[in-house]
Amino acid sequence: MAGPAVYVCNECVGLCRDVIDATPEGPATGALLMPWEHAGTREAALAHLPNVARAQRQVDESLLGWVRRARQLGATWAQIGDALGITRQSAWERFAAEE
Repeated sequence: MAGPAVYVCNECVGLCRDVIDATPEGPATGALLMPWEHAGTREAALAHLPNVARAQRQVDESLLGWVRRARQLGATWAQIGDALGITRQSAWERFAAEE
């Protein structure tokens, strides 16, 4: 599944479906578990790492594409930094070499 700056692999969609299907109806009874807290074994946790790393690479590529486009459209490093919640200098250090 993909959308603007959002990528979800098939395995994660399946995991979400399993979690939703297993969620009881009605008000929540206690804290919700984070997705990684559902992994019952070391092997299950390790099996998810490549998917998360792949998703991170896709997000990084998408972010870089958006920064490049913003720069092409005349955005300053200060504006990009503000949009990302970082300083102008941090934005420049992270993305300027990619221009």
